Amino acid sequence: MLSFDLRALEAKAVQVAGRLSARDPVWDEHDVRPADAVHVTGRLSTAGSGRFYFSGHMSGHVDTQCRRCLAPASLDVKEELHLLFAEEGTPEADEPDVYAIPSRVNSLDLRPAIREQWVLAAPAFALCREDCKGLCPRCGADLNVGDCSCDATIDPRWSALRSMRGDA
Repeated sequence: MLSFDLRALEAKAVQVAGRLSARDPVWDEHDVRPADAVHVTGRLSTAGSGRFYFSGHMSGHVDTQCRRCLAPASLDVKEELHLLFAEEGTPEADEPDVYAIPSRVNSLDLRPAIREQWVLAAPAFALCREDCKGLCPRCGADLNVGDCSCDATIDPRWSALRSMRGDA
């Protein structure tokens, strides 16, 4: 569960243990979505009048393609979270690192903040392995499997620099 009653939070802190599903409507179309779900654990407490603080962790993994060879790549995403929520209309709510709580609501939904933190933490570009050689730019052969049969022609625009080195 990632939604909490604000009146109950005023009385005492709560332990958070929930999941944000990859199929949840909070995700945008172009987000890097988790493969299964984002697991969230931590503590949510009051931080003064109209302010709340979440401290915890999120973890999950993302299935994507290697940016060099297009092979499947699966990466773990783990992030420590420290989130501040403040009611709209307060000076704190205008700060860029503070999540605004709409006026006159009775619950605090952590899902939009968790989504934003996931998008920031998930890698935009992944590698299947650190030493990935990628694809040949001419024939498209996977260079991780072996060398391709393309000629090693050098772009003639580099000839002036080659002649300066004495390689011409």
